[in-house]
Amino acid sequence: MTFGKSNLDFYQLVKYSLDSYFVLQDHKVIYVNQAGFDLLGLQYPEQIIGELFHRFLHPDYHYSIGNQLESVLRGEASELMEQRMVRADGELIDVEVMLAPYHMEQQRLAQVIVRNITQRKLTERRLHNLEKLSSIGQMAAGIAHEVRNPLTAVKGFVQLLEKELNHSYLPVIVDELDNAIKTLNNLLQVAKPDLNNEPDVSIHLCSELESLIFLFQEKLYKVTVHKLFSDTDREIRGKKNLILKAFFNLLKNAIEAIDGKGEITIEHFFKNDMVHIKISDTGKGIPASKIRLLGTPFFTTKDDGIGMGLTQVFTTIHEHGGHIHVESHEGKGTVFHIQLPA
Repeated sequence: MTFGKSNLDFYQLVKYSLDSYFVLQDHKVIYVNQAGFDLLGLQYPEQIIGELFHRFLHPDYHYSIGNQLESVLRGEASELMEQRMVRADGELIDVEVMLAPYHMEQQRLAQVIVRNITQRKLTERRLHNLEKLSSIGQMAAGIAHEVRNPLTAVKGFVQLLEKELNHSYLPVIVDELDNAIKTLNNLLQVAKPDLNNEPDVSIHLCSELESLIFLFQEKLYKVTVHKLFSDTDREIRGKKNLILKAFFNLLKNAIEAIDGKGEITIEHFFKNDMVHIKISDTGKGIPASKIRLLGTPFFTTKDDGIGMGLTQVFTTIHEHGGHIHVESHEGKGTVFHIQLPA
C-alpha cells in the first residue's frame, strides 16, 4: 500500500509495535512480534513457535479463549477481554486481549492482539484500597474520638469515687476503662498517626530489617529466620518511623502465627523500579475467605488481637505508593509481598 510517495511496510509496523501480536494456526503460535517475546519474557523462537497459545494463559481462561478462537475461525472478531497470562518466570500479568481473523493463502488463521495492563490494574487496586482505607479511617477516627471523651470522663469520676469509697470493684473498673481508652487511642493513631508529620528520608531497608529482626531475638529460639537479600544497595524514600512500624508489625505477626517450631523467610530484591520484600512464615495460615478483610480495623485472626497492626501496615504501604499482596494456605503459612517505589 502506498501513502503519498512512500510504501508502507506493515510487517515493520507489527514487528515494532508496542502491543503484542500472535498469529495462531490450529491454536498453535506460528508468529509473534518482539513485543510478544518481551511480554512473556522469552528470547528464542523455539520457546513459543509451534506451542499451543493456551500454554501461556492462566488456566481460568482456557475455556473462554477456546470459544473465542472457534468464533474467529468462522470469521468473527472478538470483543476486548481482560485475561491473565503467565510469563516464562511464572509471574502472572494482567492483559487485554482481542482476537480477529487473519487470512493467508486461502487459510483462515487467528491473530491475537495483547496489551499489558498489569500496572494499570495495580494502580486501580491501589486507588480503590486507598479510598477504602481513607473512608474507614475517617469513620473510625470520628467514632473513636466521640467514644474516648466520655470514657475518659467516666474514668475520672471513678477515680474520685475511689477516694471516698473502698470497694474492690473500683480498681477493676478503672483498669477496664484504661483498656478501652488504649484501644481507642490505637485506632486514632492508625487513622491519624502523629508520625505523619515526620519528613521523608532515604531508607536502606536491608539494614533496617536486620535491626528489626534483632528486636525479636528472645522469641527466635523456636523460629529459624532465613534472609535472602539481594540488591542490598537499593533505597526507598518515606517516613522512616511509619515504615519501620509497619515491618515490625509484619514480623511480629509472622512470629506469633507459628505454634511451636517454624521458619520465617525474608526476601529483599529489586524489580520493575520497585523494592520487593517478601515475609513468609510456616504458621497456621489465614482462611481464604478472610484474606480480603486484612487491613480492616478490628478484624483479626488472633484470639487476643484488636486488628490495629495490619491496618497500620496497609495504610502506611499504600500511602507510600506501594502495594501489598497476601497469599496464605491454612496449616502451611502466609506470604506478605510488599512493593515500594525505589
